[in-house]
Amino acid sequence: MIRHNGPISGVAAFGGSLVATAGYDNQVILWDAGSRAPISRGYHDHLANQAAFSPDGRHLVTASSDYTARVWSVPGLKLVAVLSDHKDDVEMAAFHPTLDLIATASRDHNVRVFDLSGKLMAAFEGHTADVISVAWAGDSRELLTSSDDGTVKRWSLDAGGLVSEVDLGGAETDTIAITPTGTVYAGNDDGEIVIIADGRTSATPAHEAGIKRLVHNASSQSLVSLSYDRTMRVWDTSSPDGELRLLHTAEYPAEVWARSCAFLDDTTLAFATFGSTYATYHLPEGRWDLSGVLPTACVNAVVADSAGRVWTDGDAGIVWCEGQEVSRPGSLCNFLVEVAGRMLTGGQLGQVFDAADGSVVHQHRSPLNCAAAFTREGRPHVVIGAYTGEGLVFQLTDRGSFELVATLPLHTNAVKGVAVSGDTLFAVCADTSVSWFSLDTLTETGRLADAHARIVNDCAALPGGMFASVSRDLTLRIWQQEKCTTIPTPHENSIKCVAASPDGRLVATGSYAGAIAVHDLATGDWPFIGRPTTAGISSLHWDVTRARFLASSYDGSVYPVEPPAARAAA
Repeated sequence: MIRHNGPISGVAAFGGSLVATAGYDNQVILWDAGSRAPISRGYHDHLANQAAFSPDGRHLVTASSDYTARVWSVPGLKLVAVLSDHKDDVEMAAFHPTLDLIATASRDHNVRVFDLSGKLMAAFEGHTADVISVAWAGDSRELLTSSDDGTVKRWSLDAGGLVSEVDLGGAETDTIAITPTGTVYAGNDDGEIVIIADGRTSATPAHEAGIKRLVHNASSQSLVSLSYDRTMRVWDTSSPDGELRLLHTAEYPAEVWARSCAFLDDTTLAFATFGSTYATYHLPEGRWDLSGVLPTACVNAVVADSAGRVWTDGDAGIVWCEGQEVSRPGSLCNFLVEVAGRMLTGGQLGQVFDAADGSVVHQHRSPLNCAAAFTREGRPHVVIGAYTGEGLVFQLTDRGSFELVATLPLHTNAVKGVAVSGDTLFAVCADTSVSWFSLDTLTETGRLADAHARIVNDCAALPGGMFASVSRDLTLRIWQQEKCTTIPTPHENSIKCVAASPDGRLVATGSYAGAIAVHDLATGDWPFIGRPTTAGISSLHWDVTRARFLASSYDGSVYPVEPPAARAAA
């Protein structure tokens, strides 16, 4: 049966009859939009990020974390060409509207243009951070890109390089859309839609959290914005000066991922989901259609509690303990944390849940990503990191409830990991920075920008107020206050997660490519390197009861990793 087994990160539509989806299960699937039935599928070697149809609908291009974009025939999805000149994830690819050209944007900071056979036609360099979005400027030989460096750049094939740029004040900008008249809309991490028209720039406050995708429909002159504030909004763009007028707002169901959408027709949108197929939204009725969107087995977090029981959660919004379902919070969950015998979880909807019964403990304005427990003034506490940069600190009261006692400004971008050692809280961020906070005073004690060369994905506590962090830059870094030891790793793809043994000697790292590598800080060796799955390793945890690492995966499994030192001694 053709279906997705992991989150759908990209959606494209053609002629009201075809939908293409790109998924974290490496699959590209073509669907009949009328029947919602799958037609064909293809595969990448790693996560598939986005998809786009050619103007005539005869081809599809998909962008992938395997460092390529691939061109497929439609409807059979036979591989036509591999576009391979990037050195990191390709986030987006776009067909030229009239010429046989494809532009690509990559996390290697570069932009490329290929012909349909895969021949490299142009290489543009000038961004200083990941390039996330690319769009052609009408039927001209120019294209625009947006980047985490906070700029929108215009490139020319005829000039052979950069012709202009707009500095958006440093705000990371994931997405752009261009109208046929040349107005450019850019969505940034401050929740603004920046309008670039006739040499002027203005900003419209649009969302309460970062904007992840903008999609323009020329026929209806409407723009859709998708945000991590859990809403999508539709804007009228018919004003001659490009000014926006809000037409429609809707909240996402738990199954919908605010990463991608496409117009099926003027009134129907297809959306990326965390399930087996895409969802649709009908604007006139304000109605979601989740027909056929089935849960996937993806595991996002694993924890062994103080009694040795193994808990997991994931995209399906179900919490499991020892392989048995215990609750249905109804939201994709990103973390699990034990607090004085209580298990908490949370994720996409910004809600903190009691994992044992699925009840809501707290509602935040953006998705939640990570957590760490600690004791302060003799009371159990937990800090939960949000996509909007906050650290939510809760105290377990005498009544058994969790009370929000502080909101810490950990970062200004997504908090990717938090850890506690001694009286210090350590937090890492998608913008490559790290920070330190005192648990005694709940105040900042240190901050370091550019702590890694790329996005920092996770951190772990080591004894004595020390910490470990991992990144897309493929390094493991050991922190003692702001002093850092950088350790190259054997990973070839972005490192997703990290965990350490209680004595701090062994540090396990897991990648999006399914590889696990354990480093021995005492010897400087890597005594364990393995790849139990081709799916990503989503989290790592030290199981105190059994003295081993547990690795959860997007393939729905948990892989135990026996400590190398213990195995050698046996």
